[in-house]
Amino acid sequence: MKRLMGIITMLCSLFGCSAQTEGFKSLTVKEYAKAIEDTAIVRLDVRTAEEFAEGHIAKTLNIDVLKNDFESKAVAMLPKDHTIAVNCRSGKRSKNAARILVKNGFKVIELDGGYNDWVKNRMPVTK
Repeated sequence: MKRLMGIITMLCSLFGCSAQTEGFKSLTVKEYAKAIEDTAIVRLDVRTAEEFAEGHIAKTLNIDVLKNDFESKAVAMLPKDHTIAVNCRSGKRSKNAARILVKNGFKVIELDGGYNDWVKNRMPVTK
């Protein structure tokens, strides 16, 4: 058992044990902001319409991951040949959405601390 833990620790240090292992990469606010400077990246906010209306990252689509039709809407609306940058309020829903998108063949990055972290870091928002 000790040897197995050692191997796991080594692999984590080599490859990083993060959301990357689930097929998407979680980014800090700074990394996310830099990534979405690329206009080819599609921005997706997966919060409720009410949350989105209170403020969001500019040029972001809104599809509520809590709705039963999230997967079908996302597959119909989002281009598979572009990276999808996902955010929610705190990072929990965006990770769930990222898993769904990856399962459907999308390349995904997500904002680890969510919109709350974005605002806390005084990044620009729109209403």
